[in-house]
Parts: sequence; structure tokens; C-alpha cells
Amino acid sequence: MSEALRALIVDDDRNSVRALADLVGREGYRTATAETLREAREALEEEPAQVVLCDLALPDGPGIDLLKELGEGSGTEMILITANASIETAVEALRLGAYDYLTKPLDFSRLRHLLSRLHETRALSAEVADLRQQLRELGRFGRLVGTSPPMQEVYDLIERVAPTAATVLVVGGSGTGKELVGETVHRLSRRHDAPYLKLNCGAVQPNLIESELFGHEKGSFTGADRQHRGYFERAAGGTLLLDEITEMPVELQVKLLRVLETNRIVRLGGDREIEVDVRILAATNREPEEAVEEGKLREDLFYRLKVFPIRLPDLLARGRDIPLLAQSFLDRLNRSQGTGKHFTEAALKRFAAYSWPGNVRELENTVERAFILADEEIDVDSLPPEVRGEEPARGPVVRVKVGSSVAEAEKRLILATLDELRGDKKKAAELLGISLKTLYNRLHQYEDERSAGAAPEPKTS
Repeated sequence: MSEALRALIVDDDRNSVRALADLVGREGYRTATAETLREAREALEEEPAQVVLCDLALPDGPGIDLLKELGEGSGTEMILITANASIETAVEALRLGAYDYLTKPLDFSRLRHLLSRLHETRALSAEVADLRQQLRELGRFGRLVGTSPPMQEVYDLIERVAPTAATVLVVGGSGTGKELVGETVHRLSRRHDAPYLKLNCGAVQPNLIESELFGHEKGSFTGADRQHRGYFERAAGGTLLLDEITEMPVELQVKLLRVLETNRIVRLGGDREIEVDVRILAATNREPEEAVEEGKLREDLFYRLKVFPIRLPDLLARGRDIPLLAQSFLDRLNRSQGTGKHFTEAALKRFAAYSWPGNVRELENTVERAFILADEEIDVDSLPPEVRGEEPARGPVVRVKVGSSVAEAEKRLILATLDELRGDKKKAAELLGISLKTLYNRLHQYEDERSAGAAPEPKTS
């Protein structure tokens, strides 16, 4: 460590204080100790500390009071220590700005890991400040676009939880931007230089998802002709987003819960435990409480995942964000195609008036379709009938220019079918006569094409 940071250890158990002071000192910190809140306040007044390790239960009050007093901008990170941590306590501590929390008996390897990463906080704070500047100037927070109050609340939650190790559960309708929230949390975390992987639990066949998550040994099942490292191993040191978590088979949820509690996995067909260091983010477009009641999501896993929930608003609730989003999608298409197309005022008014049941993804698809149909000016007549305020014609038709590639015709048909079915992928796959996995593969391919076409600018949604 380039400079000796100061650590204050607050606990009325003198044995714990001595052990912690020894460990923290060996990590390169200058240490000071206190046994009460009063002594801690006096020590901080005498000389500020860069980190405070504080027991929740102190003789003259709860340690969380000290966290409240420090507040934002103090330059002090706080790690709370407790013998009886509850989900409610952890959530409150993280929302108040705690760096993290540890339970007794202490996991010293985890504490060392936290201390070794503490110096990155300043760099992350600078990046958050840069994102806030972007928001003021451009109306975007990283790859998330919007300045509406509901999105400002989302940004605040991301900013608060990203630097911690907390599990995050992102809840929102299809097309609201859950994956982008996951990417932003990872980017602002201390794991930002490590892998960020995403697994859609609804897009993998139930008999293969365990192998995808945990890996398998050679010969563990028919066709397993080599050893396979699963998502947990490939995301080592980084972040794993489990999308559509309520679609994961219930029997596999038990194994996932065990991994979350022990940080160890066993490959399918193996017997050796492998330690993994992965932060888990989960996402769902269903109400998780309803999924629990219906038996789709185990209650114990739900409570383990919802340490820090983030709920995304539907596009209709974001009002003034709609023109910003539409323009950002059009800007990206113009950059990728070398064009200068623009919206008319009437088209933007129709965007603002429509209800967008498919949320941001539906808006993105609508802008792309209008871009293809229009010349230089995108007017109301380039928009779908429902966005124009008209009843859609019976038996919608997809027009394909003679000479278009089969891949382009297929793409238009798939996107148009999804539009017609309001984003219902299962029904779309059935109507198109393809498997749900094939549909997901095509959508991921289109997403990759969009991202590639948008370089070097980030994709916004």
C-alpha cells in the first residue's frame, strides 16, 4: 500500500480488538482502537480514519449510529461487525453507506480481501462523479439513459450498492433495462476489471443449466467428452448476472443457495469442492413474491437474493425520458450507417403519447423499424399503427425488399412477430415454429450486431 491509511477498530470485546488490530496492522494500516461510541467519536475528532471497523452492539448505543453521523462525503469507509446479522440490518447498513458488513466469528480471509480493495474506493468515487456529470450534460448514467425522477432513484441505488459486495435483485418488466443495471453495478464495483457474465436461466434447457452454472467433469453424462468450466468458474473475481431467475428449476435453486452461502461449487460428476469468488446479481420480470407463492422461486433463495433490491420503472412512468431514449437510439443508428436521419416534432409527440407496453426494448425496435422505412425525415407515417394511434390491420404484413438476404428477412419477421405479441417470447417461438432457445440466440445475435455497429460509442437503453 503506497500510503499508510488509518483504521479505527471499535468493539468492547478486548480480545476481538487485539486480534483485529493485529490483522489490520499487517495489511499496512495504522490502527487505533475504541470500546464505546463516545471513545470512537473522540478518536475520529482527534484524527480522521479512512476505515472504521465497528461492532453493531456497543455499551452506549448501536454502532450504526456512528455510520449515520459520518454521512456521505466524510472520506471514511465503515465495515460493520455483528454476531447476529439480519437481512434488515444488512440492507439498512448498506443503504446508509456502509462499505460492507461482517458476521462473527469473523472470516479473516474475507476481511483481508475487503481491506486490500479499499484503496480502489477513491477511483470508483471519481468514476461515479464522472457519470453524474454525464447525467447533467447528456442525460445518461453510463449506458442507462434518462433524467426522470424514477431513474434518478435507480441511479442513487446503483451508486450506493455498487462498491459493496451485496447481492442485488433487479425487478422490472420485460425491456426495462435490467441487464444494463447489472452492467452498471459491475462497472462501478471493485470487481470492474474482472469478468462480467450473464446467464439467462429461461434460455437454457433445464437438463443443461446445472452444467452451465457449475461445470462438469469429462464423462459425467453422455456427450461430456471433456471437462467444462461453468459460469461460476469463468466469472472468478467478477460478477455473474442470473437473468430470469424465477425460470431456474427449483431443484437447482437449492444448489445455488448452497453456493451463495459457502462460496464453493462442485462440478457435475465431480466430488471436489472448488472455492469461487463471484458476486451474484439476479433479475426477474415477475413479481418475486408471487413467484414464491406459486412455487417458482424458493423462499429461502428469494431472501438471500433480495439483500439489496432495485426496482425498475416501466417506460410509461418515465415520461420525459422517452424522447431522450428515442434520440439516443436514432443517434446510434445514424453513427452505424453513416446517415443523418431525424425525427419530426409530430413523430416525437406520438412517441410521448403511446403507452409502450414493451417498455424500452419496444421503443428501440420501433425506432429501428422507422429508421429502415424512412428517408431523411422520420415522420408519423413511418411508425407502427398502434404508435400512430390507429388500430393495427388484421394479419400484419412484413415487407421485405427484393434482394434482401435471408438473414435480414428472418430478422424482420422475428422482430415484427415479437412486436405483434408484445414481447411474449414463448408465444413468438411457437408461432414462428422455432425453439425458445433458437429465438434467444437470434435476439442475442441482433444485440451483438447493434453493439458492434455502435462502437466506439456505448449502446444506450
